Amino acid sequence: MTILHGSYSLISWTVCWIKNVLVRYGVIKQRKAPLPVISIGNLILGGSEKTPLVMELLSYFEDLGLRPAIVTRGYKGKWEKDGGVLSDGKAFYGGWEEAGDEPYLAAHRFPKAGVFVGKQRYRSCLKAKEMGFQVALLDDGFQHVKLARNLDIVLHDPQARGPLREGLSSLRRADILLLKKDRGKAAFRKIRHKFPALPVFEYAVVSRGLHLLETNERFPADILTGKNILAFCGIARPERFFALLEECGIQARTRMVFPDHFSYPARALDKIVSACASLKPDAIVTTEKDALKILGRTRPPAAVPVYVLDIGLDLPPAFFEKVRDILAALVATPGQ
Repeated sequence: MTILHGSYSLISWTVCWIKNVLVRYGVIKQRKAPLPVISIGNLILGGSEKTPLVMELLSYFEDLGLRPAIVTRGYKGKWEKDGGVLSDGKAFYGGWEEAGDEPYLAAHRFPKAGVFVGKQRYRSCLKAKEMGFQVALLDDGFQHVKLARNLDIVLHDPQARGPLREGLSSLRRADILLLKKDRGKAAFRKIRHKFPALPVFEYAVVSRGLHLLETNERFPADILTGKNILAFCGIARPERFFALLEECGIQARTRMVFPDHFSYPARALDKIVSACASLKPDAIVTTEKDALKILGRTRPPAAVPVYVLDIGLDLPPAFFEKVRDILAALVATPGQ
């Protein structure tokens, strides 16, 4: 695995370095979108809280009275190659199978936001502008150099394991760095030393409670403290999910892990049901991303409720103030 990760990092670093050199010398022309573009990205392959950050910013922009849109590739969705509009802020035109699970999750949480899917991110920005959206959140966009952006936000966890897309030196292109909390003072000092002018803020993943899968009824996470829990997920770095459960006082005695972006075919659901029947848990817990793909399809014993763990990011007010200062020069917010 280490060799594989090392090989991927070397290939990825080389490709990213070449692309950035070509942009620097004008061989690759960056296309400027007709609306402000805020990129959310990272350095490591796989999950690093990009989607939760996108949703925190969607909430913030809507509170400001703006109409935000998500522009995303739609990884593993049917529309990834040719593109599509998942939501125009009024109606949905597809599901997670077409748009990918993370775009669909964001659209589900923020039905007034636009969600535009496909490899051609510039084309998506044009559609977003045509439909009246005022700012585009470019999901997983740090390495997408073909599209010019007005703000590059990068999330970084110094302790995360996995293949790197780019080296730490690439943070010179970033405008804001979000560093995961509790990673030690040495990691923070290293970043500060290498990039003294880069605004750095710390963030943490936090629980926002639980809701029942079928009814959406909400509960505090501590209602499952001391219970016999079966937890499952199909996400990148699943250990993050189980660790957050433990932080909430939820001990998952049985853990089932599926591949990232898992589609949950019938045989996988049967496996969960069989485990439930034999282990007799008090409850089942899964992630929001997984929940959308199993809604209406699970068949656990009637006495076993299925809960969904809701998460968010704890971010300092100074981070949002910095984003607003930059955005204020690009688009007028209501009341200004």
